[in-house]
Amino acid sequence: MAIKAAQVEAKGGQSRHRSLGLSDEEARRIYEVMRLARAVDERMWLINRQGRAPFVISCQGQEGAQVGTAAALRPGYDWVAPYYRDAGVVLWFGMTARDQMLSFFARREDPNSAGRQMPGHFGSRRLHIVTGGSPVATQLLHAAGVALASKQRKEDAVTNVYFGEGSASQGDTHEAMNFAGIHKLGVIFICENNGYAISVPQSRQMAIANLADRAAGYGFPGVVVDGNDVLACYEVARQAVDRARGGEGPTLIEAKTYRFTPHSSDDDDKRYRQAEEVAIWRQKDPIQRYARYLRDAGTLTDQHEAEITERVTQQVDEATDYAEQAADPTADDLNTFVYKQEIPG
Repeated sequence: MAIKAAQVEAKGGQSRHRSLGLSDEEARRIYEVMRLARAVDERMWLINRQGRAPFVISCQGQEGAQVGTAAALRPGYDWVAPYYRDAGVVLWFGMTARDQMLSFFARREDPNSAGRQMPGHFGSRRLHIVTGGSPVATQLLHAAGVALASKQRKEDAVTNVYFGEGSASQGDTHEAMNFAGIHKLGVIFICENNGYAISVPQSRQMAIANLADRAAGYGFPGVVVDGNDVLACYEVARQAVDRARGGEGPTLIEAKTYRFTPHSSDDDDKRYRQAEEVAIWRQKDPIQRYARYLRDAGTLTDQHEAEITERVTQQVDEATDYAEQAADPTADDLNTFVYKQEIPG
């Protein structure tokens, strides 16, 4: 059976983040990256609804699972293979609001794909973000391959790979987990279970309550965690990272969370879920929940909040202005990286 992670809350004035080894500054940085991911996403929706950009795929509601688990890694050394909602993951790993907006507007300077891909197709060799494709679950195979390379190089680098519970129905997921379990690879499988594979509920995807139960079949631990509790996500991810660095192999983390928006800007979620359900989950907003904890712990003051809000707003405004005025790809670039390039000399 999957392990259920303990809830992480401020109780009796205790500071759980400090017990997890996080300084006040680090705890606030986690909050700021969550805020930035949400603010960029909200701006994208506004622009899309104004007809200035064609497509949004949202991270809203899942920032706690994303930033909490990514914060357990070492950016620039470890690797992440994100899925299309993982704005919080890539922002933690060094991408910027400008990078996100350049991708959103499909500009030539887009560091993910030079304007060739839809939003949500993250990738950066420099930042150790494995480029994702449109077919779901392929990133799990890529992550297992990256982890195998780390093992062969005798590096203790850890790879986090992210996916939704719908992707767990793909054969790629079984193959990646089976291979990683056999070879005890340093890869952490993180399922952001938001309850819906587009419009299909979990009950129509699997006959079990917890995806994490499947980990036992591959020979490694499975953990269920409250995905809207960022510190709980950090705690289980840190434990999984320690196992992986120690050569003990993979972990499957199932973060129970929820997306506040439709699947994408082209989806009508009113056709398959009730407004009351969305409203209930909005009361569990991971950002608001973490802010309450930080205030109760004395770590987030009104001044801190104001400073964070100012920085986040400035970054999003500047990123939007820059990206809207940036150049589009040109026809001369059409075949770049599509076919084998001739190297001069």
